[in-house]
Amino acid sequence: MSAEKRKALAARIRAKDFFVAPGVYDMISARIADNMGFPGIYMTGYGTVASYLGLADAGLASYRDMVTRVGHIASGTTTPLIADADTGYGGLLNIAQTVRGYEAAGACAMHIEDQADPKKCGHTPGKQIVSTHDMVMRIKVAVDAKTDPDFLVIARTDSRANEGLDSACKRAEAYAAAGADVLFIEAPTTVEEMEVIARRFDQPLMINITDLGLTPIVPAETLRALGYAFAIYPGTGFAAAAQAVKSVYTTLKTEGSTSNVTVPLMPALEMHTLMGFPDVWSFEEKWGIDVSAEDDPAADMRRQAKAS
Repeated sequence: MSAEKRKALAARIRAKDFFVAPGVYDMISARIADNMGFPGIYMTGYGTVASYLGLADAGLASYRDMVTRVGHIASGTTTPLIADADTGYGGLLNIAQTVRGYEAAGACAMHIEDQADPKKCGHTPGKQIVSTHDMVMRIKVAVDAKTDPDFLVIARTDSRANEGLDSACKRAEAYAAAGADVLFIEAPTTVEEMEVIARRFDQPLMINITDLGLTPIVPAETLRALGYAFAIYPGTGFAAAAQAVKSVYTTLKTEGSTSNVTVPLMPALEMHTLMGFPDVWSFEEKWGIDVSAEDDPAADMRRQAKAS
């Protein structure tokens, strides 16, 4: 299944058939996105580290933390998964392990960046960049380590903030020559910069459009017309979820009840269905496991799920 997903995603990206990929950060967000028909979903490093460890995206998560999350999301969804792999989690040997691990875990593509360790979120200050030569070696090792030619290695440069746009483009050219399948110049700050990047490269380009960041939010048709292959929206989901949870908890704290909650709540049957309870109920029915009486109000959910 992973090979089929990789082939489909790689073909679309190589053809520059533009699409948008929502950021997912846990299994609830991944399952929701998976049911919506996106051509790809994106495992955000920021959101994954925040939801799993409650920490900043500042190089604090390990390879094992992240590859475990890749495996959970990839195995629990059918949509091709693009994943954040930070700097590769160490030296060149670690990068080779990361590529093999992400590929085995079911990812279809991964990006590694030219930041020094410990890395930082691409839209925050204080980033340090390794030399072009060092990043070229990262890319060469990553490309050599993959076993499926349709597993895409995305080269990300965070050098725009430190060195300027022209230097970032020159770095991306070197990374393309090293074998990167897709180029990702992080954090252009104007539409004009986005246009310069798009004109400069024939290779597939990825762009990060984050509501919490520095890059302008533009219509999908603008990005398509410029020639980008795909755009990720990593922060929108978790920022919306965080605000919704804060609102609900504020109401509960101030009123001692959820009766006046104004945030829309997912209906119980829809939530249960999202998390796979109909499969549990079918299993129990198949094997004659009697878990509730027919007059139990909760049994109505079983009947509704079976009828839908």
